[in-house]
Amino acid sequence: MTLAFRFAVVSDLHIGLPHTIQTHPTRFHLIEISIPAFEQVLGQLSQLDLDFLLIPGDLTQHGEPENHQWLSQRLAELPFPTYVIPGNHDVPVLEPDGVSIGWKDFPNYYRHCGYGLTQALYYTVSPGSGLRIIALNSNQFDLDGKQIGSIDQPQLDWLADTLSQSKDELTLVMIHHNVLDHFPTQGQHPIGQRYMLRNAPALLKILRDAQVQLVFTGHLHVQDIAHRDGIFDITTGSLVSYPHPYRVVELRHDAGQTHLSIESPRVKKLAQWPKLQHFSREWMGDRSLPFVTYMLTQPPLNLDAQEAAAAAPSLRYFWATIADGDPVFECPDLPEGLRQHFEAYSHCHSQEIQLGVQDNQLQLTLNAR
Repeated sequence: MTLAFRFAVVSDLHIGLPHTIQTHPTRFHLIEISIPAFEQVLGQLSQLDLDFLLIPGDLTQHGEPENHQWLSQRLAELPFPTYVIPGNHDVPVLEPDGVSIGWKDFPNYYRHCGYGLTQALYYTVSPGSGLRIIALNSNQFDLDGKQIGSIDQPQLDWLADTLSQSKDELTLVMIHHNVLDHFPTQGQHPIGQRYMLRNAPALLKILRDAQVQLVFTGHLHVQDIAHRDGIFDITTGSLVSYPHPYRVVELRHDAGQTHLSIESPRVKKLAQWPKLQHFSREWMGDRSLPFVTYMLTQPPLNLDAQEAAAAAPSLRYFWATIADGDPVFECPDLPEGLRQHFEAYSHCHSQEIQLGVQDNQLQLTLNAR
């Protein structure tokens, strides 16, 4: 049987109605554009005869009921089904606190977006014959009430059981937190760890055993496709952060082979932001100094405060370049050790380049394992 699907991925919308937007001098996200940018993207997607849309988390800025309600209603108006999962911004507290909805309230807003009648924050759907989508919740709370990226054991057990019953279907997994490293040693870096699933090895083992190869993630706000041991973690940048991307995916499965084609358009301008790409890159660069300085003082570099302050201005566009996808770094102004460290973030140094995997455009054939 031949399968053919076209779908889109739009991630980390951070929807904020104007009166709900909180200002902060170091905020990376352009929440002000969340609704007009999303409307522009929906206009483009509505012309593509999509089978469905995936949104892998951070639908709202701080889990505000009004923002969830606005988005829920807008998604119900679309000519194609949409499947969503919560991000850390969507369910930041266990119980409603007057600002954000409670953790267990999330499915009630998105019954028409995959949740149906379930009260769990995870689910599975089949958008068409032969294809299965598994949407996982990676937002948990530790014993101190602190939010962490993890999958609890009941959900892992449910996943294994669900996969055992869908062996004849092509399966896509959607989860907010990253399951593979998207830049060197992400899982070991204090900053990078916050975007990783803490118990990723447990999840990856279940996926490998079931021969699941495609995972769609968000959270990191970068365009990147990571690969390890037959699994691809396709993370999509945020619609409210430079470079304001989304993805259009063509998926065809025939004779034991899965053919994958990905294009990554961007929102380039809006009515009040005619030079959005330039404005957004500068916005991110203007706010990068504290972030970069802190990064330099952490392992594995461990610079002292004075050294970090001296090096940080040369890395003004470091994160914007990472977010853009397929990064190339040349850092002649940095001392030799730092230069080598940051130039290793270039796409040409990654294992994906050996497979012909590009972060923004992709043509790939996967053989059944």
